[in-house]
Amino acid sequence: MELKDLLREKRAVILKRWFDLILETYPSETSSFLKKQKNQFSNPVGHTISEGIEGLFDGLLEESGTDGISPFLDNIIRVRAIQEFTPSEAIGFIFLLKKVIRESLQREIRDHRLYDELEGLDSRIDDLVRISFDIYMQCRERLYELKADEVRRMTFRLLQRANLVSEIQD
Repeated sequence: MELKDLLREKRAVILKRWFDLILETYPSETSSFLKKQKNQFSNPVGHTISEGIEGLFDGLLEESGTDGISPFLDNIIRVRAIQEFTPSEAIGFIFLLKKVIRESLQREIRDHRLYDELEGLDSRIDDLVRISFDIYMQCRERLYELKADEVRRMTFRLLQRANLVSEIQD
């Protein structure tokens, strides 16, 4: 038996546990809301995370390249980049997948001696972390650009109101 087969068998259990662990990274009130609300429009964050981790998990199993996995990663990281997470907290949810896999398949991995396959999967998960950090930094840079632009616009408007700005004649 291969690790991929075991992961496919336990897909639903692994995804549910991973989702629950991710939600535990939020404050308790937020976590409760995200768990209870299933509607995509009432709970866009929960929906984005749920769909994102499904795509990531499937991409890891299929050994999709960066192009296949990045959109799912991008959606989750965008949400976490604008929230009150440190960079390590924002991308740390990926490491939780390793924990969940080991908890869910510990006996099977040992019995079938799947350590080499597990090491390969760990390496692909680590690659996700590197990609996530790049995405996170791009999102944060964009947020700072937007904030700086807004400050410039506000300053310009204040100077206009105070008649401290004159138009340049051609």
